[in-house]
Parts: sequence; structure tokens; C-alpha cells
Amino acid sequence: MRKYYRIEEIDPPWPENLPGMPREPGRALSGMPEMPRPPYWPRSNGQPVFFDAVYRNDPVRAVAVVRDLYYRNQHRQVLVVVAESIGKRVEAEASAQRQEVLRDTRMLALVALLVWWGVNWALRPLVRLRNDIRTRRPDDLTPLDATRVPSEVAPLVEAVNHHIARHRRVLDEQSQFLADASHQLRTPLAIMLTQAQYALRERDPVRAQEGLRAIVDQLGRTRCLTEQLLSLAHASQADAPPRQELDLNDVARDVVLQYLPLAHEKQQDLGWVDARGDEAEGASDTAVVPVWGSEVELHEALSNLVHNAINYAPAGAHITVSVVRYPGRAEVQVADDGPGIEPLLRARAFARFDRMAGDRHASSSGSGLGLSIARAYARRNDGDIELRDGEPNAQGGIGLCAVFWIPLYDQSAPADEAEAFRRSG
Repeated sequence: MRKYYRIEEIDPPWPENLPGMPREPGRALSGMPEMPRPPYWPRSNGQPVFFDAVYRNDPVRAVAVVRDLYYRNQHRQVLVVVAESIGKRVEAEASAQRQEVLRDTRMLALVALLVWWGVNWALRPLVRLRNDIRTRRPDDLTPLDATRVPSEVAPLVEAVNHHIARHRRVLDEQSQFLADASHQLRTPLAIMLTQAQYALRERDPVRAQEGLRAIVDQLGRTRCLTEQLLSLAHASQADAPPRQELDLNDVARDVVLQYLPLAHEKQQDLGWVDARGDEAEGASDTAVVPVWGSEVELHEALSNLVHNAINYAPAGAHITVSVVRYPGRAEVQVADDGPGIEPLLRARAFARFDRMAGDRHASSSGSGLGLSIARAYARRNDGDIELRDGEPNAQGGIGLCAVFWIPLYDQSAPADEAEAFRRSG
């Protein structure tokens, strides 16, 4: 590290010069005459002035100070400038900075390594869970083990298990449905095969015609069963058709008109009572029962209820379809004075393919799917099906009343609430 200095005489003395202002160089007394001088003059005697400069292409850090000299009763002043090169200092600072950066880099690398190790250690249960899911068979729907995962992830695993359980229930229902459907279709096909073989062997044309008519009747029942199976499969689908605002009066009245010929054929009295409480005919703006749902699905649900009543009630029975409006909900009541169902057995009536012949004296054309289809469509439209006591019958018993209920659509609600109601479906 090189050092330089310069001493020059100040003439006239410093107090006679303006403080802080530069002045012309004085007579050099000692040192390097080319040494740089301070950029400004000290403001007081003895006050040092520090400055940076370049001397002989060497960056230096310098200090200048004014000193008084007294010799033989004479007062003199000198300017002393001392400088040293800062190359080594800059190099030392650069070296220190490099060491600091290197130390920080090592520290960051160590921290990153620790973070990577910690994250991998914390995620090991999730990695095991991922590998467990990847290696599962497609039909493996056992719940995930939530005891070996962090507590923060346990709610997510429980939600996945809940979804798996729901999916397993759906698959179980589908498997049971396919098994029941195959059994229900196998029987009529076997009967028709037997009847066809009998008709082929029969030499008497009259008896052969009877066998063919039996085959036609069995084909009709099989067709009805197939249509109901398709309806039940459609009602079990996740995707629902678009909904709209409907008048429940109109939907129920259309169903009654559709089944009037069948009721007359069985010598039954099929009546209709709208929401006003009388046997009105035609549409009425004052008796509107607004609901939000799929017209096709509501029609299908009510059709199954009315068809069940006609199918299970005996000849001469009275069947009444009524639309009743309550606060917040509307009902379509299909009441008959047939044999009815015991209250303790009504929950069983919703089971698929259960015709409950001992309780309702079902005809041979029944398939035991009507109530299942009606409930599936009702629940897809935020409603449900209930079974209540019907009308008293001639045998001293009580008939059955199948009730389809659905929430009313509030037309006076604000736009945002109405939109939320529609989206909830």
C-alpha cells in the first residue's frame, strides 16, 4: 500500500483567505509537488479535509490540514496533504464481498437442502398414498387410510373416502339393478319360448292361435317391463335435463287425460281435482301452481303413480288425482279405494321389482318398478314420493294415496334469489 505526501507554504496565511474557497498553490516545501490538493479549503484552522483523488494513475484517499508555524517571531502556515493508495483496500473489500457471497451461497444451498429434505420427509405419507392409489385395481373401492397422513391432509382424505363410498353405493345399485333386470327379463323370455314351442307342436289351429295370443300378451308385458327398465336407468343418470318454470296443474291434468282410456277399459272412475279444490277443466291463470323442474321427468313420475293406481286397484275402483298447494310446496295426490298397503310395509313398496302381491293383489302385468321410477324422478327435481292412507273401500279397508310433492317456485323473489333457486336444481 503506497503513501504520498506534500507540504506547501500558505502565503498569505489562511485567515486572510475566504473559508471554504480554493486558492492558488503555494511554495512546495517537501514531498511530491504533483500531489493533488483538496477540492475546497478548510473552514477552520486544524480541521481536516478528506477527499478522493488520482495520483500517477493510482486511486488514493487523501486528507489535508492547515497547520501554524512560528519561527523567530514569524507566523507561517503550511498545508499538509497525505494520501495512500486504495487499490489494496478495494481488493480487500472485493475479497471480503466475494467471501460474503460465497458464505451466503453456501448458507442458501444448505437451507434449500434442508427445506427439500423436510418437504420430502413431510410428504412421504402422501407419496405412499399416491403409490397406493396408482397400484390399485380398477374395481378396488376400499377407503384410503387416513391415519398415516398429516392432520392437515386428513380432511381431504376423508372427503375422498366419502366420494369413494358414494361411488361404491352407485356401483352396487347398478350391479343389483342389472342382476334384477336380467332375472326379470329371463323369465318372460323363457315363457315365450315355451309358448312358441307349444304353438309349433300344436296341430289344432284354435289351440295354436291361443298359444300365439299368449305370446303376444307376454310380449306386451315384456315391452312394458323394458320401457320401465329404461326409464329407471334414465332416472338414475347423473345428468339431468334442463328445467323450467311449470304449472303443476297442467302437468297433472295431462297425465289424467292420458290415462282416462285405460281407466275406462278397467271400468274405473278416474277423477281430477285441481288446486282450486273443484273439478275444473282447462288452464286457469288464478290456479297456477308454479314449480321449477323438468316437464318430461315430472310427467313421467306422475304417470307411474297413476298407472300404478289403475294397475293395482280392482274394477269399479275410484281413483282421484288432486293438486294441492301448501305454503312453500305443492302436492299431487293420487288416491284410490283399492286394497291399499299396510303402513309398516309401505317403505318396502319402493324396492325395485317388489310387486307386493299379497298386499296389493297386483295383476300379472305389474313389474314392481313404478314407485322406484317415480321417486327417482321426484328426487331429481328436489321433491319426493310419500305413501299415505287412501279412501275407504268396500271391504272395510283403506286404500292407498301416493303423494308427489315438490317445492313451489317463488315468482316474487328477487332476481338473485330466483337465480339461486334455479341453480340449486
